[in-house]
This record gives sequence, structure tokens and C-alpha cells, in this order.
Amino acid sequence: MSKSSNQKTKLLHLARMLLRQTDEDHPLTVPQIIERLARQDIKAERKSIYDDLEALRLFGLDIQSRKGKVPGWFVGEREFELPEVKLLMDAVQSSRFITQKKSDALIRKLEGLASSHQAGQLQRQVFVSGRIKVMNESIYYNVDKLHSAIAAQKAITFKYFDYDIQRRKVFRQEGKRYVVSPYGLIWNSENYYLVAFHHAYREMRHYRVDKMTEIVVTSLDRDGKDQHPDFQLAEYGQKHFGMYGGQEVRVTLRGRKDKAQLVWDRFGQDIILVPDGEEHFTVTLPVVISPQFFGWLLGLDGSVTLAGPREAVAAYRRRLNAALEEAP
Repeated sequence: MSKSSNQKTKLLHLARMLLRQTDEDHPLTVPQIIERLARQDIKAERKSIYDDLEALRLFGLDIQSRKGKVPGWFVGEREFELPEVKLLMDAVQSSRFITQKKSDALIRKLEGLASSHQAGQLQRQVFVSGRIKVMNESIYYNVDKLHSAIAAQKAITFKYFDYDIQRRKVFRQEGKRYVVSPYGLIWNSENYYLVAFHHAYREMRHYRVDKMTEIVVTSLDRDGKDQHPDFQLAEYGQKHFGMYGGQEVRVTLRGRKDKAQLVWDRFGQDIILVPDGEEHFTVTLPVVISPQFFGWLLGLDGSVTLAGPREAVAAYRRRLNAALEEAP
């Protein structure tokens, strides 16, 4: 009897079977493996299965066997262990910038990293209703284009929009295209932002990726190197609270020593806190003055205060007074 056309792919079918159908709690015996291969019109004998399992092990697949009440063969360690897949799924589900449709598609692909038995467990754990998601379905492809432009160090053009109360797009600059040189992407306040050098204004600015459309990677070389030769993406993100724009100022903060972690969490572990008496510290660092920065200070309820410069303190007081006057 002639061999079927599937016979040549026997090893591939066996690898896929072990990866998708087995784990430590769900091994397959050799007779079960032979029976499953037969469903694919693939003939196999016991000895050839042992040879194939050894070949897969030598190739790098963690093939293990177990005796006892539940004997059989299974895949042990995988490229992504189950806790790692759970983390990735949680990240996808909680990411506001990924639309619900794309989240569902990515989760189905992530399930393929685990066995079918583990995938069922993952499906029960990842569902969270009421997640807030962006409406721009093209963001996934926007990110890919932007990464390509950053890697090639090329300028891009795009249109930028907001939504009105009817959820219709309203283009800024009357629909005229922005021309910028991308320097990096930042994840901040549950949104993805592009940080780029604006060719017309000759300064660094940032844009929400889900509000960008019709992105074109040009042949123009990236601009802005002369104005920002030592530009650091992480520092840019630390200065901008909630990615709001404003004037950059070196401010001095004074806080209680037991609140030092709050400052490190926001600005990084490398900043130096200077002792100020037995109970306090001070720190001086660059910050973009904005309502979000003032809101951060207010939320700390006096445990960290703005000590200088005078112009920044005066602006903070004006903001607080304005809030009091607006209150009913």
C-alpha cells in the first residue's frame, strides 16, 4: 500500500500535536499518538514514534515522559510559560490603545502559545467587561509604520484629528498634513504617543497615535539632530505629566521622607534627594508646567510641595485660586 502524501509531514504533525494537545497534566501515550496520526492519514509504528520523539528532543523541544497512573509523553517547558502568557493577555486586555477587535485577535493568537487545555483556562481568566478602548482600528498598523520610520530615521507626514460629540473626526490644521521627524514612542496615561521633531515649529512635540491617520513614511532624512543632539526619550516622558504640553521649568520639590518612593516612582530611581532637616528632603528637576503637574501635586495632599521657583509657585497658586472660584 502506498504511503499517503501526509507521510512526509509526520514529524511536523507530531510536533504540533504535542504542543497543542499536551502539557504536564495531559500527556499522550504512544498508542494515542499513533491513533491521532492515523486521523491525519499518517501511518506510524511504535518504534518510529520513539525515534521521532527523540528527534524532536534533539531539535530543542522539551519532550518529557511520565509513568504511573497518568503515563504518557508531553511538552514540558515552552518558549512562553503559562504565567507569561497570562501576563501578555492581561497587558493586551488592559491596553486602552488596542481596540476590542484587535484585542480579541491578539488573544486568540496568544492562546496558541499554550496547550488547548491551558487555553481553556486562559479564556476564563482574561475576560473583563467594560474596558475602555480607542475607536481607531488602524492604530495597530500606525505603530508598525512609525517603528519603521524611526528605524530608518525618516520623516513622516500625517493628518491629526479629534472626535466631536457625535464621534465624527474633526481634523486639525483644516486637514493639512503634519510634517515631523519621529524619535520614539511613549506609553503614558494609558495611551501611545509619538514623540517627534516638528519641522515647522522647530521643536519636539508629541501626538497620540490613535488620533493620527494617513501616515506616510517619506524619503526625507530625520530632522532635529542639531537642535536636540542628546535627546532622551525617557526624560521627555518624565517631564510631561499626562503628556500635556507647557513651559519646561526646573522646579524644586520638598517632601516628607516617607514619601520618597512617590517621587522615585514618577521620576526614576536615579534622581538624588537632598536631606532637608530630619523629616524632609528636596529635589530639583525639569518639569513641564501643566494642569496635570499641578493635579499630581494636589493629589499628594501636602506630603510633597512645590518650593520653587517663584514663578512656578505663583502659577500653582493662581490655578488653585481659579479652581476655588469656579466651585459652586
